[in-house]
Amino acid sequence: MEMVLWIDALTPSQPDFHRFSWKSQMENGSRTTVALGETVARDIDQKLRLTAALIGAVTRKDLAAAFRRVNASTPFDLDRAHKWLQGRAQPRELQVYEDWVKLLDIDCSAQWVADCDSDAFLAAICARHQCDPYALRRRIEGNNPPIAKANSLVLAGTYVCYTHAWSPYFRGRLVRSELSIGAAPKLAVHFGCVLPTGRIELDGAATFSRRAMHIDVREPAEGTQMAFYLFSPMPPASVLAGFLFGSTFLGPDDQPSVTRIVMVRLPSSNAHLRETEAFMPPNTSVAADLAAMGVPMTDPTAIDQHMSDFMNAGNGGGVDQIATSAYRALVAVFDRSWLSTASSTGPYPALPGTVPVGNAAQ
Repeated sequence: MEMVLWIDALTPSQPDFHRFSWKSQMENGSRTTVALGETVARDIDQKLRLTAALIGAVTRKDLAAAFRRVNASTPFDLDRAHKWLQGRAQPRELQVYEDWVKLLDIDCSAQWVADCDSDAFLAAICARHQCDPYALRRRIEGNNPPIAKANSLVLAGTYVCYTHAWSPYFRGRLVRSELSIGAAPKLAVHFGCVLPTGRIELDGAATFSRRAMHIDVREPAEGTQMAFYLFSPMPPASVLAGFLFGSTFLGPDDQPSVTRIVMVRLPSSNAHLRETEAFMPPNTSVAADLAAMGVPMTDPTAIDQHMSDFMNAGNGGGVDQIATSAYRALVAVFDRSWLSTASSTGPYPALPGTVPVGNAAQ
């Protein structure tokens, strides 16, 4: 016979929920009491997804079967697993966590599995099973059907993008560009803008993590790449916003750069974007630019104000670039240290396909 008692309490002096748990078992006429802990279990949904990715479980049924393989009478069942994986509930039996430890074959306690955050959990299972934590994390982020399906339903369409200019020749100007997102499931992305040197076009795809939207695009011939890191959108997705990472297109040097970006959904594709130069005149009203492309607005003044607040906030005024001179100074100081050490200790090992310095045939 087994009884589990749970009491959750919240007091003004303790803003977080605390858990008091006793698990009583009748064994050979005697009662054994096991304390499960005092803090609420953390990140259960993410830790279960990481576990599924680690063992190759594709469905809840696969994950439940894996738990049954280590304990035929495990309390881990399909119905409750559905809520656990959605983050709507947490396993309350100590036995679930004990079975979890056995399944993972890690040298940790059941209490630790319940209480650790997903980052510590990921580090522990990857260290034990010698797998790449980044790849495992990306696997669960890139295969989160509820998020991807919900977002893909509302994202397809054309957006006008506003960013800060990275080119030193157009410092302080806004750049207008076009981005289109295709229908699910591929969510193909096409980015384009008209520069003084001609039109550039990059292609890629959109993906989702639990907390953000990601877009990676590249230009096939030249290899130019850009990456978008955006707030996770919600319906109706009238605007997307976040950061754009890349390098200068026009300038004497290639400078790694980042800018804030705002992407406004258009009612339809617009030839204006494909024909007009990307660099906007100084002090252009974004609201007026949007109105010219047919974007409905109830308060143009508020749109201009909030666009300015978003785009120009932060220490760098919404844009940051690494000066080539700063990079070269950094390289010089480390190179001098590296070469000084090499001259005093002998040559460094040769790179594959080369001959170590000093060992070349005379």
